[in-house]
Amino acid sequence: MTISVPGWLNLGGTDPLVFLVVGLLAGALARRAVVGRGHGLLVDLVVGVIGAFLGPHLLALVGIGLGSGLISEAVVAFIGAAALLLVVNALSGGLRRR
Repeated sequence: MTISVPGWLNLGGTDPLVFLVVGLLAGALARRAVVGRGHGLLVDLVVGVIGAFLGPHLLALVGIGLGSGLISEAVVAFIGAAALLLVVNALSGGLRRR
């Protein structure tokens, strides 16, 4: 049985479990790197997974490609997670630390 996935939901040939683990780690690292008030571990990890999905698209918009492999996927996931965490912090009341 083959499941058809829309083109915008492309994981780039990455195993979904690896993608999830890399996204969770990226969210945990971005939580530490991004100055802000924090939203709790669970929200930051979910933002990491979403950021891992958005990272390649964000970098493609500015013409940056880091290639393939686990390390480049982790770097791209971290960039996407950090960018999304900055947006979430800005929309939820600023970048102040409690």
